[in-house]
Amino acid sequence: MASYCLQQAHIVAPDYIYARRSLKLPITLGVVLIILVVLLTVGWIFLSVFGIGSGQLSYFYWTLLSVGAVLFAMVLVGVSLYLALSIKAINLNRRQSNFMDSVSHELKSPIASLKLYLQTLSKRDVSQQQREQFIGLMLEDVQRLDDLINHLLNAAKLERRDDGTPEILIDVLPLIERAAATVCHRYQIPLDSIAVYGPSGWVRARQVDLEMIFRNLIDNAVKYGGTPPEVQITSHWLHQKKTLLVVQIADNGPGIPIAQRRKVFRRFTRLGLELERTKPGTGLGLYIVGTLVNRLKGQVRILNSPSGEGTMFEVGLPAAKENEEETSS
Repeated sequence: MASYCLQQAHIVAPDYIYARRSLKLPITLGVVLIILVVLLTVGWIFLSVFGIGSGQLSYFYWTLLSVGAVLFAMVLVGVSLYLALSIKAINLNRRQSNFMDSVSHELKSPIASLKLYLQTLSKRDVSQQQREQFIGLMLEDVQRLDDLINHLLNAAKLERRDDGTPEILIDVLPLIERAAATVCHRYQIPLDSIAVYGPSGWVRARQVDLEMIFRNLIDNAVKYGGTPPEVQITSHWLHQKKTLLVVQIADNGPGIPIAQRRKVFRRFTRLGLELERTKPGTGLGLYIVGTLVNRLKGQVRILNSPSGEGTMFEVGLPAAKENEEETSS
């Protein structure tokens, strides 16, 4: 199991998750800036030696001065762009470092737990009740590893925009109810911990994409909710340029600071210090949600919970009130 998990993570990470952005742009920009600086220096020397005080060269003086001003402006723009690229690269490296810490912890903890239980079962005589308890705990660790691998594979699949799976019309509310039941079973909480109500709608999408969107959001709401978690999922129609089915998922957790709400949809982003967290995760769940919602030409944002505490995720997807295919037939 351990080698399989490490092998899967190794396959995904180099090809997709840790793939650095092309160095062509910053290298080209650096070379251009060097050339511009050299030209400015040569021009300044020429003007200093030949331009000042020479009436015959006044035309060239002002021409070179104008060209120099343009080149100087280009250097300033280039330096600003290079600084922005550098800051972006630094932030990406930080998020990748957090991701490495997270994945290392997510792999090490269940593997160490599995090893301990297996050693206990192999070296000691335990009662049938203890044996069943150990088996249940080991199954939870295996599920945790399986969830981690699925997260990595799902993030990798986002790089392949079209895998040939057709889009179909999907009734959204039953899909959300199934996702809620799956999350309740995973965290072993009562089904009424997640309340789902409101109108449903038909969205044209791949079923696996919609399942990933709402399963990740509901999983987050339960994982980071209060004790016990209470999640309210409501839906309503919004008529703008296009008709949207808006689904709101509110929890009773500590909430997300306003300044961090856009950042959480970036790849590898998790709030706080990675090694001090008590909640499992990789920083890929909301990145997957944001990417898939954008591909469906929808919108996702984070709002304050109506209750005053917690967080509410709002997803708006283009939808129809009836199944157009059945209506037309």
